[in-house]
Amino acid sequence: MAWFFLIFAGLLEIVWAFFMKKSDGFTLFIPSAITILAMIASFALLSVSMKTLPLGTAYTIWTGIGAVGAFLVGIMVLGETATPMRLLAAAFIVTGIVMMKLASNQ
Repeated sequence: MAWFFLIFAGLLEIVWAFFMKKSDGFTLFIPSAITILAMIASFALLSVSMKTLPLGTAYTIWTGIGAVGAFLVGIMVLGETATPMRLLAAAFIVTGIVMMKLASNQ
């Protein structure tokens, strides 16, 4: 169950990052509210997953899901550039996430 909470927390990190961008510096109410609610939920789920998962594993995977997810949303939704170097960097992050999961015995 901890892994489910951790993955969902990472997905919520993508949500709050996207809506923070859309909030225009917290000047738009709805995107700002979604940002704050998604942040709270993401942190809460991360903390629940950390009851049984190692800190380093949980935090690395949480931030990795958020980083790669926000990167992909930026490309697919916001029209940001997908240069070979940026794609390679994202691939390295995904590799690190997989390695952390494989190294965890939970």
